[in-house]
Amino acid sequence: MTFIDFILLAVVGVVTLAAARHALFFKREPRSALAWLVFILALPPFGALVFYLFGVNRVRTRARALKPATRAVGAKQPVGIDPLDRLGHAVSGHPRRTGNRVEPLVDGEGAYPAMLADIEGAQQRILLSTYIFDADEIGTAFIDALSRAMARGVDVRVLVDGIGELYSLSRRAVPRLRAAGVRAERFLPPRLWPPRFRINLRNHRKLLIIDDQIAFTGGMNISDRHCSTIPARGRVHDLQFRLKGPVVRDLVEAFADDWRFVTGERITPATLPAMAGQVTCRMVLDGPNEDLDRLPLMLVGAIGIARERIAIMTPYFLPPREIIVALQAASLRGVRVDLLLPAENNLPYMDWAMRNMLWELLERNIGVHYQPGSFVHSKLFLVDGDYAQIGSANLDPRSLRLNFEIAVEVLGEECIGGLYEHFDNALARSQLLTLADVDGRPWPVRLRDGLAWLFTPYL
Repeated sequence: MTFIDFILLAVVGVVTLAAARHALFFKREPRSALAWLVFILALPPFGALVFYLFGVNRVRTRARALKPATRAVGAKQPVGIDPLDRLGHAVSGHPRRTGNRVEPLVDGEGAYPAMLADIEGAQQRILLSTYIFDADEIGTAFIDALSRAMARGVDVRVLVDGIGELYSLSRRAVPRLRAAGVRAERFLPPRLWPPRFRINLRNHRKLLIIDDQIAFTGGMNISDRHCSTIPARGRVHDLQFRLKGPVVRDLVEAFADDWRFVTGERITPATLPAMAGQVTCRMVLDGPNEDLDRLPLMLVGAIGIARERIAIMTPYFLPPREIIVALQAASLRGVRVDLLLPAENNLPYMDWAMRNMLWELLERNIGVHYQPGSFVHSKLFLVDGDYAQIGSANLDPRSLRLNFEIAVEVLGEECIGGLYEHFDNALARSQLLTLADVDGRPWPVRLRDGLAWLFTPYL
């Protein structure tokens, strides 16, 4: 063995053992840790490389050092509040804020004109965070509006996810924004040196904040795909929400944390906006850092207090075991549970994996329905007539474990009644899945679905 061979062997050994150590110390599920250990040790150094790309799911956001002590999980709450409020305060560190207005906006036709109009009316600052920003027709309209805002002296800051941007290599918005003079940054972009290419740890949050008074959030990216001009097969349906009131200050803080993580710069905190309506809201952040598992905890808590109905609309449904069990328990105690999924999914392997586990819900009389037509990317979580959760998160491992997500709890019968109307209209057009449908799949299809399901933690 030559000296060079010895050095290479030593490097491979160190890298392999370091990856195995990380898997053993930081993976929280024994099956996941064991699978990674076997893979890493059986295929050096390839196994270690794959682990570093896909298996390392934790990051410390340096912006957490800016948090006041009251933001810590487990902070003391006022006595005399309901159990879900107590849980939400303990988990999120944020209080419920009264006096908000929440306006649902359906598809690009409903959301983009409102977003662009508010950008045109901005006087002080605009904060925009998105996963995908296509420089297509709609994206160009946003770029032009943001450029005009810069020209009239508005402080404009745009944050685009570094992997999400790659969905449209020929229509990347960041270079065009920078050419127009807009401050635009990428969240954890891949790079050759120092080497960094992580599929995980993505910023999936969608936020547009105008003058610290108006905020938009939900599941909608910036792309022509959300508009009716796109052919049906490529069309994406989604929900966005326009918020006004005190909760907007918390959303500014969420953007400021992400901006600080990417650039190291502080953003001046917002003052508390005036009351704008009758809706109570609370922001909940979730991500592969100190915020890990906040959304699952809130979802399980909300399911546990349901008395009459739970309605879930999501494009991807591969939740952790505790959410499945909570839904089964709710159905067994007489709560009506409906799950709305898209019949046409943009990620076929997600649909395959979902179909492999839906029998667990169907056996407990949980209604599973498929929405026909173009892909539906909307996310809604409704409990009884007085609780909703909106935002960017899907009910899958990527959203609940691997991405940075944002959600807003909504309490207010008038607003939630409108969300149920949207849900029930979609439900009426949908097809009910039965246990016979699932059990009757041909064995090659069942084999395909089962193999896809095996990769659930990494989908």
